[in-house]
Amino acid sequence: MLLMERGLVNEEQLAAALAEQARTGKSLGRVLVELDLVEESDLVSTLAAQIGLEYVDLAEYPIDPTAAAMVGDSLARRYQALPVGWDGDVLVVAMADPSNVLAVDDIRSVTGADVRPVVATRTAIESAINRHHRLDADVDDIASLAIDESDAGEDLAGLKEVSEDAPIVKLANLLIRQAVQDRASDIHIEPTERDVRIRYRIDGVLHEVMRSPKRVQAGLTSRLKIMADLNIAEKRIPQDGRLSVQIAGRQVDLRVATLPTVFGEKVVLRVLDKGTMMLNLDDLGFLPETQGRYETSFRKPYGTILVTGPTGSGKSTTLYATLNQLNDPAKNIITVEDPVEYRLAGVNQVQTNNKAGLTFAAALRSILRSDPDIVLVGEIRDRETATIAMEAALTGHLVLSTLHTNDSSSTPTRLVEMGLEPYLVSSALDCIVAQRLARRLCDRCRDAYAPGEADLVALGWDHERDDIPEVLYRAKGCGACGRTGYLGRFAIHEVLLISEEIEGLVAERAHSEDIKKMAIAQGMLTLRQAGLSHVRNGMTSVDELLRVVA
Repeated sequence: MLLMERGLVNEEQLAAALAEQARTGKSLGRVLVELDLVEESDLVSTLAAQIGLEYVDLAEYPIDPTAAAMVGDSLARRYQALPVGWDGDVLVVAMADPSNVLAVDDIRSVTGADVRPVVATRTAIESAINRHHRLDADVDDIASLAIDESDAGEDLAGLKEVSEDAPIVKLANLLIRQAVQDRASDIHIEPTERDVRIRYRIDGVLHEVMRSPKRVQAGLTSRLKIMADLNIAEKRIPQDGRLSVQIAGRQVDLRVATLPTVFGEKVVLRVLDKGTMMLNLDDLGFLPETQGRYETSFRKPYGTILVTGPTGSGKSTTLYATLNQLNDPAKNIITVEDPVEYRLAGVNQVQTNNKAGLTFAAALRSILRSDPDIVLVGEIRDRETATIAMEAALTGHLVLSTLHTNDSSSTPTRLVEMGLEPYLVSSALDCIVAQRLARRLCDRCRDAYAPGEADLVALGWDHERDDIPEVLYRAKGCGACGRTGYLGRFAIHEVLLISEEIEGLVAERAHSEDIKKMAIAQGMLTLRQAGLSHVRNGMTSVDELLRVVA
């Protein structure tokens, strides 16, 4: 037996598998995999060698997207087969069962090309279909069935008819489902002069996924507005709302924002997928020494903790993960947010409503009369909110919030510039975390190289203080990461603790550079230094660090 010849199983394991096969009637291969005696990839590659076919690892194989698009989603899933490239004029098709003559004939008929089967695992093919199957063909089929928007007119009844047309409903669901499968954080639906451009933001970078015919624009926009409970007749002003959908058995919330443009309404959907939400501080990318500094702060019973950084840098995720650590039946935790992005069990969450007069400041005042132990303020936007938050910290509450500043040392100065008294800022602040999100190098394809002097100079590597690394890694690209070289993101953190010396500098209105020098002398790692540690340990590349950290 080939598996034994290759040293993948021994006689005892084979005997146990044969006994299980006799009992269950399943194939020997399936029994070996289910008993964890053989990896599925090893089994399939061995079987492929036995019948004289090539085995491919689809996670590594450079799949040609134009080839993958030649077979529709339903046909690919029915036969567990996906075209992956060309061998001259012959279409190379990865199949879980290459002996299925009917599947080969159907794919030859649909594509009009001769087919050469290669073997891949069923799991890898399913994953590759999810990753590489293009939306375009399905969208074209849907668009051809959809009611033309020119027939609908501008009246409300016409818009409703278009938006409730079955193909338009299917298109809206398809775009959302594909975005969740691709790990997108945002969906951009942008009307242009001749068509509608669809882009997904994946790991912080926008990728164009398709262009759909202009005739679906009104129906698609109206459908999404109806789902988010927005006014479909109002196209002149921006609107925002929220919707929830079930994707693969789990609840996914989406925030919807419309924006009038010269070619029609642009729609942006922010995907709030609880399944990908990281609520554990250990998963966020903290270096051990940085996380230790942060924990000493949020474990205190009172004080203000501010998380700073640009929009989309993961500030809310850090705060939610912190609340998750602090969540305890013995504590009263109340948040005020705009909007409430994720629901947290055991936490009282308040949504602001400016039209009704429930601003951050008004909500915060009410919260402080509700006997809280821990208060989270979604964002400090004005002097009034900042003052109430700081005073709450001085009266025995732990207050967590966010602020838009470039680094931790400029945050006290920013609060003073907002109109707060320096003595209030210095005494109420306990910790400031500045952070950025960087893309994580794909473990499967990252490329090791010896760094040159130019790389080290660009990074500002300190030859005296830092060990010069012998090996760094850069992005390459493979099937597993969509040819980008990156898969997922992590946060780079800078944690400034307010010591007595820094408290004195803030009270004296010292320059942010003086605060920074003192913090570094007391052990703070700057964003650049923390990023260098992640570059050294292979988490990210030099180019990515320079992209996210100035």
